[in-house]
Amino acid sequence: MNSWLYIAMHTVAAAAFIFLLQRYALNASLDSSLLWALTFGGCAAGLAYMQSKR
Repeated sequence: MNSWLYIAMHTVAAAAFIFLLQRYALNASLDSSLLWALTFGGCAAGLAYMQSKR
């Protein structure tokens, strides 16, 4: 699999997971959920990038 595709899939999956968790399981506001999704997506992208370079 292409490393950029792997990074993008990891980012989207992490952001979607945390958004759904925050929004529906924890009943957080939309702006808070989006902020957490952006944060976790960025962290997931960094982690996937580091793993793809190993």
